[in-house]
Amino acid sequence: MPYKPKDHYFKKAKTEKYPARSVYKLKEADQKYRLFKPGYLVLDLGASPGSWSKYALERVGKTGLVVAIDLQPLKIKAPNLIFLQKDIYEIKPPMLLELSQGKGFDLVISDMAPKTTGDRSGDHFRSVHLAEQALEIATEVLKPQGYFFVKVFEGEAFPLFVEKVKKRLGPIKRFRPKSTRSSSREIFVLSRRSKS
Repeated sequence: MPYKPKDHYFKKAKTEKYPARSVYKLKEADQKYRLFKPGYLVLDLGASPGSWSKYALERVGKTGLVVAIDLQPLKIKAPNLIFLQKDIYEIKPPMLLELSQGKGFDLVISDMAPKTTGDRSGDHFRSVHLAEQALEIATEVLKPQGYFFVKVFEGEAFPLFVEKVKKRLGPIKRFRPKSTRSSSREIFVLSRRSKS
């Protein structure tokens, strides 16, 4: 199937005033797994242009908080949104815990992806590397029973990444949203941290 940059979800996002079509992937996961609750503290890694953060803000309400991180600027603003324009590899978990007032986060979401080069193997390994960095951060800042939801490109290192998530947090679910393009190798991994 040919790549259609302005497909149904692209147009829907524009109509509903979301910065990107990726919002529907998060929305579908939320509808299936009930990831968000009012008052939740959410960490959004690789947040630009801001669709996931905007959806998260709608779901957590005025009593919640979204901390968003990306090298690129966000296209949204809100009183309960904190945006850090930083490299994900330079983020220190103690600083994030401070932003959560020492409570930790109820949900860590990551839609990070490398700039694809056409080298499927190289793109896969770069994607896994980003997902592993998201896992490193989540391990330090996620509350017990908190959710970790991360995008990764499938490939030879994927099973090993899944095992790392299981070891650090708990059992996992694989999720491929309906809005994912048929040509895409992206898949989402969801894990809920054990109580202890």
